[in-house]
Amino acid sequence: MTLRLFVIGLSVLLAGVSVAAYGQETSPPTIQPLPAPDLENPGATYDGCLTMARETPDRGFEFSGMWLGLGGGEPARHCQAVALIGLEEYGEAAVRLEEMAEDSRESSVVRAGLLGQAGQAWLLEGELERAYAAQTTALDLLPLIDRRRIAVLIDRAETLAAARNYWEAIDDLNDVLAADPDNADALAFRASSYRYVDAPELAMEDANRALKAEPDNVSALLERGIIYQMKNEKAAARQDWLKAIQLAPDSPAADAARANIEKLDVNVEALP
Repeated sequence: MTLRLFVIGLSVLLAGVSVAAYGQETSPPTIQPLPAPDLENPGATYDGCLTMARETPDRGFEFSGMWLGLGGGEPARHCQAVALIGLEEYGEAAVRLEEMAEDSRESSVVRAGLLGQAGQAWLLEGELERAYAAQTTALDLLPLIDRRRIAVLIDRAETLAAARNYWEAIDDLNDVLAADPDNADALAFRASSYRYVDAPELAMEDANRALKAEPDNVSALLERGIIYQMKNEKAAARQDWLKAIQLAPDSPAADAARANIEKLDVNVEALP
């Protein structure tokens, strides 16, 4: 079976507990037993395993181990690595993904996908050099004209920015935008990188381009608000940050916007 790769969702869904009727004791949530892997339908088993790995990674890890013991092969190994990321065992997941890429008999595109995911895991682990190495090898395995390069280039730009190599991050984002000029996330990211290299005019241009392509992009709103603040245009900064909070109140961008508004308010109160 061909191993189908995807961008890993790292969020863990929490199981809701029903409220008991008045006067009744609350029962603990029922934990369903793990299903048996369907060896006659490996595609459905793989899909189910990945769903468990993303939503309940402890169960996904257990299920993938059971499937692996029954001959699940590469799909079971991949599912187990995804579960490890959900369990925040990022380094172990990265090692397993790299081993899979080395051992795999699948195409270079599949191996590139595995290495791209390994790079994500190394970045989450804080191992920037290993993340960069995995991402660079993934790019080497992909054809020069292949839209799958976009996600890996954005990931590598994130690694470079985390290492404060902003100009190199900009180089990768330039390649992304050459292939996808209206990629709002890449434009917002490049705006942030330009700000860090003290090029606020270019940063503002990219933030505006991002919001023209995607008016509700919260990362671009956050970034443009920061640039407005740098220009002492506080009302415009507040407007962008409030919109980001309204659009995605539970996002990291909204958290950063709230913190910036608090600092703005403190500075206003400090004026004579």
